[in-house]
Amino acid sequence: MSKGVAGDELGRGRATGYAVPMSVLDDPSAYQRIDAGGTRVLIRDLPRQCRAAWQEAQALDLPPGYRDVDKVVILGMGGLVIAGDLLRSLVALESPVPVFVHRDYGLPLLVDDRTLLIAMSYSGDTEETVAAFEEGLSTGARKLVITTSGRLLALARTNGVPAFVFDYNSTVRGALGYGLMPLLAIAGKVGIVGDKAGDVEEAAAVMEDLTGRIGEDVPLARNPAKQLAERLEGRLPVVYGAGILMEVAHRWKTQLNENSKLWALWEELPEAGHNAIVGFGLPPEIAARAFAVFLQAPALHPRIRLRYEFTRRALTEAGVPSEAVDAEGESPLAQMMSAVLFGDYVSLYLAILAGVDPSPTTIIADLKRWLAERPA
Repeated sequence: MSKGVAGDELGRGRATGYAVPMSVLDDPSAYQRIDAGGTRVLIRDLPRQCRAAWQEAQALDLPPGYRDVDKVVILGMGGLVIAGDLLRSLVALESPVPVFVHRDYGLPLLVDDRTLLIAMSYSGDTEETVAAFEEGLSTGARKLVITTSGRLLALARTNGVPAFVFDYNSTVRGALGYGLMPLLAIAGKVGIVGDKAGDVEEAAAVMEDLTGRIGEDVPLARNPAKQLAERLEGRLPVVYGAGILMEVAHRWKTQLNENSKLWALWEELPEAGHNAIVGFGLPPEIAARAFAVFLQAPALHPRIRLRYEFTRRALTEAGVPSEAVDAEGESPLAQMMSAVLFGDYVSLYLAILAGVDPSPTTIIADLKRWLAERPA
């Protein structure tokens, strides 16, 4: 799945006859000691989570009027609402209905009585999302909530708004399946996309197979996700995506931020070929520490592949190493989710290499407390 010069230190050790210490990535006790919050368990559970979330979403009943919409606006922040970005990429492949993701206070002016307005929040108390949804209650939009509890659920029940309520003990970002699968099911129920049951099962099966090749029990010597993490250690990751993998690159970036506790950037092709490509060499101190990852999939336009090739060559000339990661599966959903899973594992392994627990996001909690002390 991963293409690049990974550097097999264990192999070199055998070839020269010198013993090479075992990588921390191959030490089971390191995961128990460092990953105290159990992020690895959540990553491993993603295929099962997707199947369960899909099945649970089938029981959601929507009023007939919910089929009479010409746009979807999804309200949310952070690790759950990125499912809305993934949905937008999938819907664009087969439907003229546009999907917008709103990460802010207030409500977009485009919301009207033919809008499907979906508010998403794991806790149900995300400040920006609750504020936007409260404003949306006074509109004629068809409304829906995806959450576990909190003020958002209370508002939905008080105002007779359908709600998909799930119970999954996780970090917000670890509950991606409970964000994307209900959205897919809802899109099918209102006639925006066709039935995705087969694609969901394929995606889960592809992820299960991939886990057997890149999970923490698979040694570094034959684990491309661990190898990529070692190459990224101490560098600034820049993740490139296009088409259905554009928002997957976004997911990689946020997972590297939250799980690995490091700076990361993401770029979109072909757009990056019209601006970012000019700045690869400067400042030289940054170029020397950067590392690019290109997410590839069979579903991408052939001309995009040519742009990948040229961009990697330009990076090499600027002294920036790169590696390609190939998505797997037949359906766009399977390709998308296999690339998501690969990035999740890379973010876990970078956290282990840094000796930081990937689960806590203390500074985000600090921000929320700080804001709570300064009410509007």
